Amino acid sequence: MPIDVRPISDDELVPWVDTASTGFLERPDHEAIAAEVRPHWDLRRTWGAYDGSRIAGTLRTWPTELTVPGLAQVRGTAVTGVTVLPTHRRRGILSQLTAAEATAARGRGEVVALLYASEFPIYGRFGYGAATTSATWTLDAAAAELHPAVAPAGSVELLPSDDAGRDIAIGIFDAWRARQAGEIWRRPIMWAQDFGKGTAWGPPWKGFLVVHRDGAGSVDGYARYHVEGKWVERQPRNKLILDELHALTDDAYAGLWRFLASIDWVTRIEAEKRSPAERLPWLLANARAAVMSDVGDGMWVKLLDIPRALAARTYERSRSLVLEAIVRDGGETDSTAARVRVALDASPDGATAQPTDAEPDLTLNGAALGAAYLGGTRLRDAVLARGFDEHRPGALAEADALFATDRPPWTSTFF
Repeated sequence: MPIDVRPISDDELVPWVDTASTGFLERPDHEAIAAEVRPHWDLRRTWGAYDGSRIAGTLRTWPTELTVPGLAQVRGTAVTGVTVLPTHRRRGILSQLTAAEATAARGRGEVVALLYASEFPIYGRFGYGAATTSATWTLDAAAAELHPAVAPAGSVELLPSDDAGRDIAIGIFDAWRARQAGEIWRRPIMWAQDFGKGTAWGPPWKGFLVVHRDGAGSVDGYARYHVEGKWVERQPRNKLILDELHALTDDAYAGLWRFLASIDWVTRIEAEKRSPAERLPWLLANARAAVMSDVGDGMWVKLLDIPRALAARTYERSRSLVLEAIVRDGGETDSTAARVRVALDASPDGATAQPTDAEPDLTLNGAALGAAYLGGTRLRDAVLARGFDEHRPGALAEADALFATDRPPWTSTFF
């Protein structure tokens, strides 16, 4: 029986959650999850792959905005909940799901598709490239004295993690994401869950909210954290888990870290999903007190509308190139693969990118272009996985230099 891919109806939400949780090897309360998410999910963007009446595969999306180099924001679709039942592997279901969503996203006018990959080898086949890098930072609080030259101004204040506190954090985050390439808009349901509302997915967050105020009393940074208690031989050895920290100024960044490292009973701070380019070690008198680990791919990017995507960002160098991207929505055996050829005129002041019939300087896979789009992955590396054709000597080196950025992108928002 052929697999039918379509958006689900309201009465299919519970079996959709059942299939998705099975794919992720989980056994939650499907009814409770469906009741919690029903007011927030757009079922027109919630795809099921049907084997008869059984949902054998899942994929859903939600609309977002992506900040790109130059700090413009482009419309995006955030892809999540991608699963296939273990009884239905290797039947092309994922290919059908990704192709259906890509077609729908272009119809909605979305420029990029974004996701986090549970397994690295999968999504390059469908045009996604690893575009940002994530890392875990561990801080030895006992050795985390700030360097004498670092004297941040302002003050730190604990706030209730209620609706008012959440709204303050949202305001700071939205200001911060507008100045950070790679960051995205967050949905209200994500904010609610971050602040402990909604428990169907698991235990609610129970933690603390702290804000930094500048000399005039304005909030210019915040951090959320919770603590895992531990005592050894009657001595406190508690671990502070930093859920997130965003600062609009250097003083706010340093002031928040200084506060966290000074909390009594805390000997270790762990911060996941941070940037490898974190400035934390350089604030410390003993830079070895901050250790980076678990460095790897963060958010993946697929360019749905290549001309619009390339024209939306700025470039730190000036160059004109004709790029040809091979776009496959349904995998590497997709017979409908398209070749998109674009004349890119790029500069620090802006860019134009127009479809063209001119001979290309460089042909590459769309996944490589997605990986390099935000400037954090070198194009010269991204092309290695699926090859390239250089039609003019030096074109790859020129494109590689063109897409690179001095400041690396970072996405703190997991979905």
